[in-house]
Amino acid sequence: MRYNWQLPDWPDFQYDLTETDELLHALAIVRGQMEGLMTAVPKDVQVGTLIDTLVQEAIKTSEIEGEYLSRQDVASSIRNNLGLNEKPENVKDKKAQGAAELMVDARNTFAEKLTEKKLFEWHKMLLKNSKNINTGVWRKSKEPMQVVSGTIGKEKVHFEAPPSSRVQEEMDRFIRWFNDSGPGGKNEIKRPAVRSAIVHLYFESIHPFEDGNGRIGRVLAEKALSQTQGRPVLLSLSRKIEAARKNYYKELELAQRSNEITRWVHYFVWVILAAQTEAKNLLDFSLNKARFFDQYKAEMNPRQLKAIKKMLKDGPDNFEGGMTAQKYMSITKTSKATATRDLQELVELGCLVAVGGGRSTHYEVKIPPEF
Repeated sequence: MRYNWQLPDWPDFQYDLTETDELLHALAIVRGQMEGLMTAVPKDVQVGTLIDTLVQEAIKTSEIEGEYLSRQDVASSIRNNLGLNEKPENVKDKKAQGAAELMVDARNTFAEKLTEKKLFEWHKMLLKNSKNINTGVWRKSKEPMQVVSGTIGKEKVHFEAPPSSRVQEEMDRFIRWFNDSGPGGKNEIKRPAVRSAIVHLYFESIHPFEDGNGRIGRVLAEKALSQTQGRPVLLSLSRKIEAARKNYYKELELAQRSNEITRWVHYFVWVILAAQTEAKNLLDFSLNKARFFDQYKAEMNPRQLKAIKKMLKDGPDNFEGGMTAQKYMSITKTSKATATRDLQELVELGCLVAVGGGRSTHYEVKIPPEF
């Protein structure tokens, strides 16, 4: 089998947007809705949503590679790097610290041209304190760089990247192409999502580093989106990719067999649309949550306020199983009688709605779609 970089037309990517136009149109609508919401959202809600989005991206891009970071450490490091803490919060997990630094730096420098120096800086951030990995340099091993699955003796090679001897030449060409395809470039690609799709595939096909290629490749995809849109994107591509990572790897493997990439572009635009829609829904939820607390917090006692904040901390659907008397007791450190009374008061107030009955009764927060 020959891979895309071994073909005579590499890297002259060809694609047809006929079947993707509908997705691109839908993406433009959602992006417009997002921009409208941003004008209505208070500054503190904007900042909170930004932090949530960056935390999700840092965590999920690592999970795609089988690495699990401390959410608390990622969030603390992001707040530190955004300059939101007068006194920096302590971060124990150095990998979480590096991932967070990368997310914030990529956002802050989105408009800048891509350089080899910046890619090396990102690589050092991402793999902070990693052992046995050469950071901030292109890979140099004479061994083939392969994407492999399966047990020893039954390995399946999904892709083999160009040899290390070609990486410098390939990356010089990639960096020129990236900048030429950006706003005002001589080969500008005006559709943000299309450019992002090609950027990610192109970079992953070179696989220039010993480790961290997938994570940096997804950062580049978001940089391309932000540049072409003219503002930093507020979405998490990695969250949507991680939710169906087998499909992501399947599409990437298929795309790396040819330089006719219509199917890949269609798939990646769909991922961007799904991520943008999710981000829009999260921002909508954050705005409604702020209005919810403005109306009800004065009527809640400290225990009730603590429990409701816990339920809404990570989004509308992330408090699994709803609130129960037992969970309420655990969160607020109170008795069953007090928990039952507090929950009933919240139902009467209109903050919670009871679901089920008897021992299976649980409570869900009642926030109308448009509060």
